[in-house]
Amino acid sequence: MIQVSNVGLRYGDRKLFEEVNIKFTPGNCYGLIGANGAGKSTFLKILSGEIEPQEGQVIVGKDQRIAVLKQNHFEYDEYPVLETVIMGHKRLYDVMKEKDAIYMKEDFSDEDGMRAAELEAEFAEWNGWEAESEAATLLHGLGIPDEKHHLKMADLEGSDKVKVLLAQALFGKPDILLLDEPTNHLDLKAIRWLEEFLINFENTVIVVSHDRHFLNKVCTHIADLDYGKIQLYVGNYDFWYESSQLALKMAQEQNKKKEEKIKELKEFIARFSANASKSKQATSRKKMLEKIQLEDIKPSSRKYPYINFQMKREIGNDCLSVDGLTAMQDGQVLFKDIRFIMNRDDKIVLLGNPLAKTALMDILMEERKADGGTFKWGVTTSRSYFPMDHSKYFEGNEQTLVDWLRQFSPEDQSETFLRGFLGRMLFSGEEVKKSPSVLSGGEKVRCMLAKMMLSGANVLLLDEPTNHLDLESIQALNNGLIAFKGAMIFTSHDHQFIQTIANRIIEIQDDGSIIDKQCTYDEFLEWKEAQGLL
Repeated sequence: MIQVSNVGLRYGDRKLFEEVNIKFTPGNCYGLIGANGAGKSTFLKILSGEIEPQEGQVIVGKDQRIAVLKQNHFEYDEYPVLETVIMGHKRLYDVMKEKDAIYMKEDFSDEDGMRAAELEAEFAEWNGWEAESEAATLLHGLGIPDEKHHLKMADLEGSDKVKVLLAQALFGKPDILLLDEPTNHLDLKAIRWLEEFLINFENTVIVVSHDRHFLNKVCTHIADLDYGKIQLYVGNYDFWYESSQLALKMAQEQNKKKEEKIKELKEFIARFSANASKSKQATSRKKMLEKIQLEDIKPSSRKYPYINFQMKREIGNDCLSVDGLTAMQDGQVLFKDIRFIMNRDDKIVLLGNPLAKTALMDILMEERKADGGTFKWGVTTSRSYFPMDHSKYFEGNEQTLVDWLRQFSPEDQSETFLRGFLGRMLFSGEEVKKSPSVLSGGEKVRCMLAKMMLSGANVLLLDEPTNHLDLESIQALNNGLIAFKGAMIFTSHDHQFIQTIANRIIEIQDDGSIIDKQCTYDEFLEWKEAQGLL
């Protein structure tokens, strides 16, 4: 159990938290959500004790251990992988090292023997004899093979370091587990393993993540950081999102009968309570959901960008034909002799090697030459591209955002029109006078999406468009692409994004060939599992 009592924190004139009162209890997983800059990571640091609040206190149950996912990937470079994982339980690790040091002494005294006996008892109490085995099991689950367990952390790739630090946080069954973006840099197999681990974890978990599928899968509650307070909701992210949108709709339509809204809420809760993600607690969660009253749900203060891609013309029957395309990089085959025809209603997600996916998009947009083969776009198509690296559009650019956007408008639009367009993308008032070169990563992505919307293209190519976006912008983009009537090729690591948009999967294999299937993402994963490919 971890309890927050009247916690407040300010940075200068900016109030992050005020009189926050919340209790996190064992057996539950809490998804901490809030707009970018709301203070989610700061709140986790307050819970862990890394930051002291200016007001109030954090109360942790007696003898309870808090584990935190470390963000410094170089902190343990001098330590072996297995030892780094065990360091997640500091007291056990300290006992282990002191015990080993005593046994290494040449002049072993009676006093040393007594101290060693004390340490052995504590070591056994912490289940120390199983420590290496447990650490190895966690590493295996996250995809770190035996041969890497005794390497130094400095010898691992960045993505493997992330996995080891995650295993460190999970090690030793902590009482309270604090995870800040735990799925970053994880592959699909590791994410699925982590989901199962957390679903079966019996203690308290508090997690920050931009991965909605992950939040839906593991969370029993959503802790919504808004207005400097934290409001708890029973249910997963989708339940919170839908209920907050419903509350906003109710607030906007106060003239309608309350009874109608109560009926709508009850139907909505009945639908969601049947989908409890954590099977152990499905019954209790359903009962909690059924107790929710209309007044319990509050509209969110968050703003969602308005993302709406409108085509200026319909696509004819011919969209794209790819015939024998080949691409090489540094002597390695990215893809070889690939062939497919894209239809007018295809929404294709590319899976596989990131370099190969980006190379294919660049070739199709004529920003890179193929090493072999040809492709042909239909005469009725018009394309708009979101490259993963879009820095060239912003570097050294000192225009205002209005002037920046104007250069991409096919028609000479008025300043009022362009300001209104930027307003939909959450740039309002004086913000439209910003220089593009000083924008944050998320702001640059919103500008690129505005550029694409202005184009009126009927074919969209998007390479990892959700990078740098907050949950609100991801949701808005997701909805906008679901509604888009044209054709699309995109890449993403966001499970829910892929599942709700794609109707066709093209996976680029390690040997350069492709798997091409007309199905949803979940159906594709089921097929791969059945084939033993996952």
